[in-house]
Amino acid sequence: MKKNSTGLRVRLPALIFALEVVIVVLYVVFVTYDDSANAVLQNNQTKPMENSLYQNYSVFADIQVMIFIGFGCLLAFFRRYGFGGMVFNFLTATFAIQWAILFQGFFQFYHDGKIHLGVMNLINAEFACAVVLISFGAVLGKTSPVQLLVMAMLEIPVFAITEWAVLKYLKINDAGGSILIHLFACYFGLGVTFVLYRPNLNVGHPKEATSYQSDLLSVMGTLFLWVFWPSFNSALTLKGDDQHRAVLHTFIGLSASTITAFALSTILSKNGKISMADVQNVTLAGGVTVGASVDMMISPGAAYALGIVGCIACMLGYKYLSPFLARRLRIQDQCGIHNLHGLTGLISSLAGICAILLATEETYGPSLYQTFSYRAPMEGDPQLEELRKLIPDLEAGLGRSAQEQALFQVAAVIGTIAASAVGGFLTGAILKLPYLASPTDENCFDDELFFDVPQEYDQQEVWSPVLKDTCKTDVE
Repeated sequence: MKKNSTGLRVRLPALIFALEVVIVVLYVVFVTYDDSANAVLQNNQTKPMENSLYQNYSVFADIQVMIFIGFGCLLAFFRRYGFGGMVFNFLTATFAIQWAILFQGFFQFYHDGKIHLGVMNLINAEFACAVVLISFGAVLGKTSPVQLLVMAMLEIPVFAITEWAVLKYLKINDAGGSILIHLFACYFGLGVTFVLYRPNLNVGHPKEATSYQSDLLSVMGTLFLWVFWPSFNSALTLKGDDQHRAVLHTFIGLSASTITAFALSTILSKNGKISMADVQNVTLAGGVTVGASVDMMISPGAAYALGIVGCIACMLGYKYLSPFLARRLRIQDQCGIHNLHGLTGLISSLAGICAILLATEETYGPSLYQTFSYRAPMEGDPQLEELRKLIPDLEAGLGRSAQEQALFQVAAVIGTIAASAVGGFLTGAILKLPYLASPTDENCFDDELFFDVPQEYDQQEVWSPVLKDTCKTDVE
């Protein structure tokens, strides 16, 4: 029997064309080129190879691979929802980047009346897009493309405002985005899924099953994310030794979490075999747990330990915490983002605070005040002039102590979680509106509802809320 399309013929095109009109108008009125892309500012003294494009394009391209291939393949682990996982990721990511350029540039516009667009703006927009895609994981298979676009449309402004407030007023160190990307995305997504709670799905759903091919595709996404994660963590660090450390620490953390995941997967499984869900998700934990301290002098051994600790927390979260949240707290976290991004983000934030408290000139030399720029002396302080003899381009800071900076980090963690959870809750309330084409419980995790599927598509399963024992989820 052919399934109802839930009214996408009108609703999806209407929403997309309306958004495109708004974006075109706003781009025409407010967006211009930055200095590196503006032909008017080029002359015979311009050195083309010094253009910022050549410094940043490789990182931009790496993050593009993570966004469109890594996330896309990773989300295609359901046997009957591979199209939805990859294609809705494609749709949502493309829109989110377009939308983020405007909202992240708003505060630039506030100062000079224009949003100056360059490759670094695109990288920042990609980070905002990653926030949306992580949150998407919490409601995977249970939302329509219309709902996902509305979710991105609402999440980007909340994220941009939170990011601006935290960076402008709290002024924190968060090179790898553990606070502003992973924690924000996690608790926003949990807020949304809390409101969109479906009690019938707690007893399981046969279409949540994976297949040999879908698991292979999902692992391919994991490998793309794994390989390019050093670019993600190092993109916004200071060029030079800070960025070098970020690449080293990310690789070490990922390596540690990967081999630990294989060990824990066999220990915790009922039959002593490796779970593909663990390979797809838990192996990535180390990339998050080193994020907040990724550019600091934490030592390679500490990065390795963080990878192990993050892996353990993530694994235990999948095995025990996710089922508890679904049964007791009405939080159906479909992809376990609380484990891979929430728990590990909290561990990373704590590690970053410890690294800030332990940072001294003995370990960093004068570069202490570059890595921790807000600890640099204020303008007019004689110490600043002495430091500038060693580092001529050193910028004035706020003169914070290590303890003061650590307190601001704590405030950022609390504030980010609160803002994201409230934003997610309100967004979830909007997504519950009846005309956003939400799938029924029976039609969740099913491509046939939204796509023309090939003839070999399996149509044998019939949904029933009592088929608990026949279901397999990604966390079992």
